[in-house]
Amino acid sequence: MPGGVRGALVQRVSPRYDGPLDVSWLPVDAQKLPLGRIRLHWEPAPRAGWNVNAHLGLATTEVHLTSWPAAPDDWPRLVRPTLHEVTGLCAALAFTTEALDLSNRLAKL
Repeated sequence: MPGGVRGALVQRVSPRYDGPLDVSWLPVDAQKLPLGRIRLHWEPAPRAGWNVNAHLGLATTEVHLTSWPAAPDDWPRLVRPTLHEVTGLCAALAFTTEALDLSNRLAKL
């Protein structure tokens, strides 16, 4: 990763097993990880491969989602299924939250 970044913000995860994983660099001075978004950080593993970590942005904090220690060089293919599932779950939860908020507002009318 280039200097001045604290990781890569996952923008899009293809549902295909061999599909792309689109990311953008997250600057070190970024205030916080956006709600429901995933940050990846990777560094060379001591013996071989890459140590890859994923963090998830929640309403008030950022939590460690998972790690892939000593992942092979093609680690994006390894992490893609997990990232796809988590982004889908976050989208479903956001949609459900909006629907509940709307329902509550309509109930007050």
